[in-house]
Amino acid sequence: MLKGFKNFIMRGNVIDLAVAVVIGAAFSGVVTQLTKSFIEPLLKLFGGGGIHGGAFMVNGVAFDWAGFINAALNLVIVAAVLYFFVVTPMNKVKERMAKGHAPADTPTPEDIALLREIRDLLKDQQH
Repeated sequence: MLKGFKNFIMRGNVIDLAVAVVIGAAFSGVVTQLTKSFIEPLLKLFGGGGIHGGAFMVNGVAFDWAGFINAALNLVIVAAVLYFFVVTPMNKVKERMAKGHAPADTPTPEDIALLREIRDLLKDQQH
């Protein structure tokens, strides 16, 4: 049982996946802080500034629309970076690998080859 677990862990895919998750989490934290530190304050300035900038009040309750737009921009930035720097290059690598490993033509079964030969002989006799 432990040998199977060791084989599972030592596969490259599992290690790559673990590294990707850690790097993705760190990158997501950086993007979150970037949007929280720079984009959200700009949105709040456009919303009038002050304590309630970037929010609107209904019966004394603040609805933080700037925070929502900030989170949406965060998602778009992370998704775009993952797509352009991870997904697209991996798809190109897979395409190149698939071209190099094209399945070889399987030989025609003997019965099919004989039937084709008979067909060709019959065509020749008709002419």
